[in-house]
Amino acid sequence: MRKKSLFKTNRYLKNPEKYQDALITNVSSSTVIETNASVQAVTEKLAAAKSRIFHATRPKRKQNF
Repeated sequence: MRKKSLFKTNRYLKNPEKYQDALITNVSSSTVIETNASVQAVTEKLAAAKSRIFHATRPKRKQNF
């Protein structure tokens, strides 16, 4: 029996808006800790770029014969 992918089971990955918001929060908090930059500056930069760099693509399964 095959396991379901994370995209099918994780409720946050099912909704693209929730996924992007959670990803921006996660990345910005880590960046602020590492760089001592302001939270607002980092979040604004990530939010401006989210349409270009933050999207989930579902990988295609390889066929094993």
